[in-house]
This record gives sequence, structure tokens and C-alpha cells, in this order.
Amino acid sequence: MPARSSVSCPACHAPIAAAFATALASAAALATVVLAVTPPAPIRAGPAARSAAAPVPVPAALMPAAPATALPEPARADLALARRLERAEARANAAFVEARAAVAPAIGAAWLDVGGAYAMFDGVGSPLTQSFGLGLFSPASADGLARIERFLAERGAGALHEVSPMADPALLTLLPERGYRPVELTSVLHRPLAPELAGEARGATAVRARPIDAGEEGGWAELVSEGWGTAAEVGGFIRGFAEVTARSRGVTCFVAELDGTAIGAGAVWVHDRVAVLAGASTLPAWRGRGAQGALLGARLAFAAGAGCDLAMMGAAPGSTSQTNAERQGFRIAYTRIKWGRERA
Repeated sequence: MPARSSVSCPACHAPIAAAFATALASAAALATVVLAVTPPAPIRAGPAARSAAAPVPVPAALMPAAPATALPEPARADLALARRLERAEARANAAFVEARAAVAPAIGAAWLDVGGAYAMFDGVGSPLTQSFGLGLFSPASADGLARIERFLAERGAGALHEVSPMADPALLTLLPERGYRPVELTSVLHRPLAPELAGEARGATAVRARPIDAGEEGGWAELVSEGWGTAAEVGGFIRGFAEVTARSRGVTCFVAELDGTAIGAGAVWVHDRVAVLAGASTLPAWRGRGAQGALLGARLAFAAGAGCDLAMMGAAPGSTSQTNAERQGFRIAYTRIKWGRERA
């Protein structure tokens, strides 16, 4: 999940709450699909109940109450950086679409590479049904756009494109000529990672974050859904999204616990040394206790230990999510525009 995070889903790349609200008109059809999963196992609490995963040490520099430490120099915001970020996000979303196809084949989830742009279909109304990386890996063309449009139209979906400002400037002419208009902005944030992040001491907080154990996927999905605190029909859609997320290739799901109680959840995908952060939520009754700081720190420590040198996430410009990320060392690489049009 891909996407913006409220912190996004790895897979949701509009701020997830806004994306799901926009998709609600079609979400009911997706939510009625019964995924082939076992009944959710509750998130196990406490070291005695946990056989495999131990809490990931959260670097002190990543905890809100701790003093900041020096970070590596941020990467230059240029075409090379945009390609790394957009490809990592696209690969996370492609893994999600592949997982959706495996657990819910009736939806017909699929993706297509068109000149380096990944066109995704995850069902009509899904926030992942769009393209990523358009005009970044090859020149933009009417033929390429037409291929993506046909791919989506054949499946009953309109065309949406997440476009980086580093993409081919020809898109500024091509997209309006084909009836597209800007529909959303996303701040794409990045932060350098250093190997020492994997071994720094945990900050002063009672909240601990850890990767989930095998068998906890269902409980993790329920925790994500409850964390959004939304109406039942939207919550069911988010739960289905989270269930697929937990089964996606390359994802590691995390749970935040306070005194043995699971209070928050998040996920991270790793591709080509880039960590894509998404899917974070906190139970409404436990907000303001440090769950998001613990989840962020644990995921960054995990990514650094896995050899990543860069982390990314998306947020609505000027949002609380963006502000919180900037407090933790993230910087805006660029503001991305989503272009959309109704079905032709």
C-alpha cells in the first residue's frame, strides 16, 4: 500500500482516508468479494505469547521526545531520484495487485508495463487502479497513453495517472488534449537511511513496535481497519485492502503495542534499497500515545538493517502526516499531480 500515508496505504497513495472516501461509490462491490483467508487470529501480546518476532529497536533519533541526530545528506531531487521513488512505489503496488489476483481472482486484478509506466487494475474504484511512473522511463506518447487507457477501459475503469514533475514535459500538452484534468496533489517525501539506524537504542517510550508473526495477518488487518475508525461499509473495504496487503510479496507488517495491547499498525515494502512506508493507523482511543512514532522508527530501523539507503512516503500537501514526517527527517522531493478523466 502502496501510496500517501496517513501516514499509505502499500499501498494506498492518495491519503488513504480520502482515497477510500472517493472510491466508496464502487467500494461496496469490492467489499462483497469474500477473500480466501482464514478467520483472523488476534495479535498476540507480550513476550511469552510471541515465539518469533521481537520488538524492533527504535532509533532514538526517530522518537519524538529524543534529540535529533545527524542524517546523511538528502538525495538531490532530480530525475534519478524520481525514478527510484516512483519505481519502488510502483513495484509495491504491483505486488499488491498480484496478491489481489491470487486471493480474489473474480476481480480480475492485473498490471501492465507500458514504456516503464505501470498501469494497475485492482478493481473499479480501487485507489490503486491507475498508472505510476508515466513519462519517467521513456518519452510520453499518445500511443502509450492509448494502451493504458484501453487496458483500464476493457476492465470497466477510467484512467488516472500519478505524474511526477520530473516526467516528460510533453504530458502537460498530451494529457489535457485527451481530456484529462488535475484531480489531486501528493507531497512525495523521502529521507536518507544509514546503517547505524538499525542498531541505535530505543527512545524513551512505553510503546513497542515489532513485525507481526506468521498467523497474525488477519488480526493485523482488523487492527488497521479499526484504526481508521470509519463507517462499517468503508471499514470493510479497508479491512479487505489490509488483508491483501499482508499477503503481498516484499511487505513486512508491523504492530505497535502498549503494555501488551495492540494499538497501531503499519507496513513497509522494500525494493532496490528503497523502503516504501504505508498503511499506518492507530486505534482512536490510543492516539497521542506515541504509536506512530514507534511504528515509523521501527520500520526505518528494519529498512536500514535490510540495506536500504532511502525511505519514502506520500502525504497530502500541508497535512499533519506531512508535518509529522518532516519532524522525523523526511523532506519533500516533489509534489506529484494525479490526472484523471471519465471513461471515454
